[in-house]
Amino acid sequence: MEQFYLTVKYLLLGLFQGFTEPIPISSSGHLVIAQHLFGIRIEGLSFELLVNSASLFAVLLIYRSDLIRLAHNGVSYLHTKSDTAKPDFLFIVYLVIATIPAGVIGVLFEDQISTYFKGVKVIGVTLLITGVGLWIIRNLRGRKNDAELSLRDAIIIGFAQAVALIPGISRSGATIVAAMMLGMKQETALRFSFLLFIPVSFGGLLLSITDISKDPNLSELFIPYVAAFLASFIMSYFSLKWFMNIMAKGNLIYFAIYCFIAGATVVIFL
Repeated sequence: MEQFYLTVKYLLLGLFQGFTEPIPISSSGHLVIAQHLFGIRIEGLSFELLVNSASLFAVLLIYRSDLIRLAHNGVSYLHTKSDTAKPDFLFIVYLVIATIPAGVIGVLFEDQISTYFKGVKVIGVTLLITGVGLWIIRNLRGRKNDAELSLRDAIIIGFAQAVALIPGISRSGATIVAAMMLGMKQETALRFSFLLFIPVSFGGLLLSITDISKDPNLSELFIPYVAAFLASFIMSYFSLKWFMNIMAKGNLIYFAIYCFIAGATVVIFL
C-alpha cells in the first residue's frame, strides 16, 4: 500500500511538473511552492532530472520536423555553402552560442546561486519579476523571422536563459521575453526558446547520469520514477501544444497576471 501511495504522489508531481515546464511560470519554482504547501518530501536524488528529461523528449517530439530540417540543411551548408541552407546553419550556430552563458554560469556559480537564492519567499519575488517581463511584452508583435536572427540576439537570449538559473525565474519566460523585445515574431521566439532548451536539458542529463546510477533509492522508487516520467512527458507535450496556441493568439497577459497573483500570494502569506 505504501508503494501505491508513493507511486500516486510521484505521478501527480510528474503531471504538475509536466504542465508547468513549458509555460512561462517556472516549473521548479512551483515545485518548491507545492512541496512547501503540502509538506511533500521528494525521496531520491533523480526526480527533477527525470521529469525534466521527460519534458525534453516532449519538446523533441513536437519540434522533430524543425530538428530534421536544421540538421539536414546544417550539414548541407558545410558541404555546398548553399544560400538556401545558410539561414538554418546560422540558426544552429546561434543556438550553440546562446547555450554558452547558462552553461558556464551554471558550472561556475551553481552553489552560490543555490545558497543565496533559496526559500519560498525568493520564489514569490522572482515570480513577480517574471510577471513584469511578460507584462512588458504582452502587446509586442515582432517582425524578425528565423533567417533574420543575429549574433547579438543569440548572446542576449543566452544571458536571459542564464538569469533563469535563479529559482522562480521561468526559463521559457526569460528567453521568450528577451526574444520578443529583440523584435522576433512569436513563432520564432517560441521556436528558438524551446530548441535552446534541448542542449541545456540534454547536457544536464549527461552530467547527471552518474548521480542517477548511484541513487540509493533507485530500486525502491523505480515504479514511482517511471510513473512520474510518463506523466511529465504526456503533460509536457499537451502543455507545450497549448502554449503554442496561446503564443499565436498573443495572450501572454494571462500568464503575467497569474505570476503577479501567485508571486504576491507567496510573498505575503508563505
